[in-house]
Amino acid sequence: MKRKQYLADDGLTIMETLIVIAIVLILTSIAGFTGIQYLDRARKAAARSQIDSLSVALEAYYIDCGRYPTEEQGLEALWKIPTIEPVSSGWSGPYIYKKTPNDPWGNPYEYKTPGPDGLPFSIRSFGADGREGGEGKNEDITSWGE
Repeated sequence: MKRKQYLADDGLTIMETLIVIAIVLILTSIAGFTGIQYLDRARKAAARSQIDSLSVALEAYYIDCGRYPTEEQGLEALWKIPTIEPVSSGWSGPYIYKKTPNDPWGNPYEYKTPGPDGLPFSIRSFGADGREGGEGKNEDITSWGE
């Protein structure tokens, strides 16, 4: 039975190892950038969905109370009975299943009443940067569909 002799040439050289590491890093970064693009899209879709849900809850609040919550009462009035006047005796909430959420970037939604263009209310997420305006991931997401 012959034993295999190991030679110095049996392993990878430093240069070959560096090339393999570089290829792995390039592939990983490509996958990472692609994933980030999908994550930004998912956050925007989640914000739109939350705004739509909050809008439906505001309509249910209006049906029960005969008016929308004031800006001072805010969206919190959908979760628990307001303590700030005017408090309606018709409140029969909660109108949402859990405490009022922040937007997908961790910022509170802006609620105003009345809303733009004669709308009864507006809800807005300021996007990733948390500031008015912007494009791409920083774009504002609104209940009035701008």
